Amino acid sequence: MDNIKLVPHDVMYADKISSLISSKGVKDALGMDDYQTSINGVLDFIRGTQLAEREGQQYSRVIINSVLEIVGVTTLKEIDHDSKICHIGTWIAEPYWGVGYNEKAKEMILYKAFEYLKLDYVFAGARVENIRSQKAQAKLPYITLSVEEQFPEEHKKIERQEKTPCVLNVIKRADFLAWYHLQHSESSVNN
Repeated sequence: MDNIKLVPHDVMYADKISSLISSKGVKDALGMDDYQTSINGVLDFIRGTQLAEREGQQYSRVIINSVLEIVGVTTLKEIDHDSKICHIGTWIAEPYWGVGYNEKAKEMILYKAFEYLKLDYVFAGARVENIRSQKAQAKLPYITLSVEEQFPEEHKKIERQEKTPCVLNVIKRADFLAWYHLQHSESSVNN
């Protein structure tokens, strides 16, 4: 996999994002309707994201690969600075599934969550029927799976939002940073 970068949302990306999330696989996985995947729906999302960022409630980025193609979007949402928690959502466009972009984008945005925003927990949920998302989350070496009983309020929140049964996983600050520092100390030794 080539390198990626996370860039702020911009209306110039609306056309391409609309095209990518309109594919059946992504649209169904996200549970989006026709308006949400339309250019106007994407423009509403971008404007809402920009406002939520200014208010400190969200941090969302477009994932761009080394040849400047939009690969997907990753978002820290419902940031609660008092409780030091948030939820993460990431989608990858179908042509880029299985390449490793999801893991790399999550690493980059989680580093922001824990090192800059100083959060303690980042929740990762998935619809029960979204097996692809569940498998992608299970691959993350720093995630704790099936925490519905430990965090019942967060579990209820995601099920209310999604309007369907969901699984709930969590990334804990200490687990992620231990993994991150180990990875990056090994890569500097190997170079």
